[in-house]
Amino acid sequence: MFAARADKQHTGRPVHGGERRQAKFGPLYKHLAAIEVDHQWMKTAPRQIVAFGGGGFSMESGNPLLDDYVLALTGAERPRVCFLPSASGDADHYIVRFYRAFAGHRCEASHISLFRREQGPEDLRRHLLSQDLIYVGGGSVVSLLGVWRAHGIDQILREAWEAGVILCGLSAGSLCWFAEAVSGFHGAPQRLEGLGLLPFSNCVHYEPGSKRRESYHAFLREGMRAGYAAEDGAALHFSGTELSRVIASRPEARGYRLDVAGQRVVEMRIATTYLGDRGKVPAAAVPEAVSTAVAA
Repeated sequence: MFAARADKQHTGRPVHGGERRQAKFGPLYKHLAAIEVDHQWMKTAPRQIVAFGGGGFSMESGNPLLDDYVLALTGAERPRVCFLPSASGDADHYIVRFYRAFAGHRCEASHISLFRREQGPEDLRRHLLSQDLIYVGGGSVVSLLGVWRAHGIDQILREAWEAGVILCGLSAGSLCWFAEAVSGFHGAPQRLEGLGLLPFSNCVHYEPGSKRRESYHAFLREGMRAGYAAEDGAALHFSGTELSRVIASRPEARGYRLDVAGQRVVEMRIATTYLGDRGKVPAAAVPEAVSTAVAA
């Protein structure tokens, strides 16, 4: 379940043979030699999703570790990044913060507003499929899924993922990729269906003693599918539909695998790589600790 390998069966976005480029890992990794990638033999890009439990530019001002990480995954000198602020109702302040964090010297940034269609690209499908990275913001996942389905964005995002465009996001921008999710945005945590790109359940802001954590355990006992949770500052990196690794922007942040055995919820804390440890290669997603909770 925790195998760290790329999806070998999928034929993703083509990469032109003979291209050579350097994968860079953001300003905190300047002391490392850039990794040169030879695409002469690499003809496809794997499907990748990076699901933040919480963090990134909108939650961690001055801490770019998670955002640097997803930019580096593209392998591009100046990647094309599109922000989807749908879960916030396309809030102006959120969009402004995105452009500040993803400035022109780092990437070619854009956004799509579904509430103000007079702005942005006319051909949504063409624009999204041309990106290196699609970044989904936080807010209401219920509203996000509703507006995406109304505009056909849900199908376009699946197509983009299958073509090798990297998908990422925090909070609602994490929950949306999974088959089932725990959302607490509208009050008491509720169980809902996501896009199903990843065949698991997901819980974000999975802090000790939180109502979300307690509700997730209850939902699992009631039949919710097994899945993954992440604390604020931790992110789950999937290659294909398998968890590849867990990375974090905070030393103490962790990711978890959850399942049910009889009447017990089995929670496995996953080995997590703190991105602030310079030069440390992200570890494979292996169990670090296991705990169980008996049904109340």
